[in-house]
Amino acid sequence: MMLFRHEVVGEVVEVGPEVSKFRAGDVVGVGVIVGCCRDCRPCKANVEQYCNKKIWSYNDVYTDGKPTQGGFASAMVVDQKFVVKIPAGLAPEQAAPLLCAGVTVYSPLKHFGLMTPGLRGGILGLGGVGHMGVKVAKSMGHRVTVISSSNKKRAEAMDDLGADAYLVSSDTDQMAAAADSLDYIIDTVPAKHPLEPYLALLKMDGKLVLMGVIAEPLSFVSPMVMLGRKTITGSFIGSMDETEEVLQFCVDKGLTSQIEVVKMDYVNQAFERLERNDVRYRFVVDVGGSNIEDAA
Repeated sequence: MMLFRHEVVGEVVEVGPEVSKFRAGDVVGVGVIVGCCRDCRPCKANVEQYCNKKIWSYNDVYTDGKPTQGGFASAMVVDQKFVVKIPAGLAPEQAAPLLCAGVTVYSPLKHFGLMTPGLRGGILGLGGVGHMGVKVAKSMGHRVTVISSSNKKRAEAMDDLGADAYLVSSDTDQMAAAADSLDYIIDTVPAKHPLEPYLALLKMDGKLVLMGVIAEPLSFVSPMVMLGRKTITGSFIGSMDETEEVLQFCVDKGLTSQIEVVKMDYVNQAFERLERNDVRYRFVVDVGGSNIEDAA
């Protein structure tokens, strides 16, 4: 099994002669992407995450022909374009989840013009990405509804994360009462699910933003979008510019992710707990504080 780690925070120990953005001792972060072609339309528009030749920070091949192995290492070499400085006031363990989960929800809200205070948003699925969706949207002044298939996460959504409402998608009466009430839905569910019940929740011109990686086709009847001029779209992480923005946004708003810090020798147990959905909401592995040789 490939153990990937794509939310990496550490300290710069050495820089090359052409590096101008960073110096030794800086606390920096690296996210999902460590390379791109720099010539295509997305690259020239500074949305390099949509480059067809992007290089993933894990399980990919770098320009020198060597595999990228994520952050499960004592050190990694990265082009300065794909490194961000962690701002003062943000602890490294708190910054790490923002490099993927945080920017993943921030990017579509910004791109689709959904940062205006007073909007009504839905967060479908309350996990690593979903819990940051609640926090980011609330900090933008939105009225946030968490949508889940059961009541199990109601207390953590309402009491811990501060959601304004909680909607059980399996309750047809609740869903009917909430029809035409949301400006957007951030859909984080990573498994096949029907879209029509959630399209019905959107107002005219509402947007359903897909973020879950799903290997099966999703379906809907066209009148569900036609009769409300609704949009089904998708979004993938965020640009390097947006990554810097979301880090500063979280500092300015006092936002933190809910995490559990573990050592390398706990990774196997962490994966077992992930399979049981027993984490709120991200494990952060303290590689620097671990004895890697003993954990191997």
